[in-house]
Amino acid sequence: MAKIIAICNQKGGVGKTTTAVNLAACIAATEHKTLLIDMDPQCNATTGIGVDKNKIERSIYDVIVEQKDKEKTISIQDIIIQSSQIKYLSIAPANVDLAGAEVELVGMMARERRLRDAIDSIRGEFDYIIIDSPPSLGLLTINVLTATQSVLIPIQCEYYALEGLAELLNTIRLVQKNLNTKLTIEGALLTMFDTRLNLSKQVAEDVRRCFSGRVFETVITRNVKLSEAPSFGKPIILYDIMSNGAENYLSLAKEIMQNV
Repeated sequence: MAKIIAICNQKGGVGKTTTAVNLAACIAATEHKTLLIDMDPQCNATTGIGVDKNKIERSIYDVIVEQKDKEKTISIQDIIIQSSQIKYLSIAPANVDLAGAEVELVGMMARERRLRDAIDSIRGEFDYIIIDSPPSLGLLTINVLTATQSVLIPIQCEYYALEGLAELLNTIRLVQKNLNTKLTIEGALLTMFDTRLNLSKQVAEDVRRCFSGRVFETVITRNVKLSEAPSFGKPIILYDIMSNGAENYLSLAKEIMQNV
């Protein structure tokens, strides 16, 4: 059965999608069957591994709102695309339609469990399932938290880094209590760390104090190659395997697999 990890932080620009794409790619590179699910309406995880969101006929939107094709409900198996770049990596892509799902879900039965029900049918086919969540705490994120086993929280080493985390942690507690009693925090991941800045070091200390014992040893340092890779539709290990960014995410993948 697959280990399911959601990458979640309602604050944008913290390296959430970068982490989802590159963690999935690095785990897949170790020959573990990995599925990346893009639950962010911005679709950056989809384009980040080379899939054109404008050419997708079916997406995760069709699955969670139960769209039909020739009277047959579209399942998650129907939308999964095998990566052409990494053998063991697949993606359940998103397109712009996902932006409307938040409103459509409001009037549906079991609206919080749509993604979990979809994933349950394929859990035996993968070793790891990585979910990129939207930068908000709406129904799409609630679906992600209900479906996942654990949450990885990327936190950028910049001013206001911890702002808003209280709301995220409170949402996690509510989901644990009412929807997913097995939900745990995989850990906090320090991103955009700059060894030259005292601010980065101070934020890192604050995060380690707030998440005592739950901070990954791996730190994602600031790296130009990490910023460039998405524009080429490639994970960092394909864009520049020798970069610090590739080294960081390979280390993170190793740390997570050892924890399992």
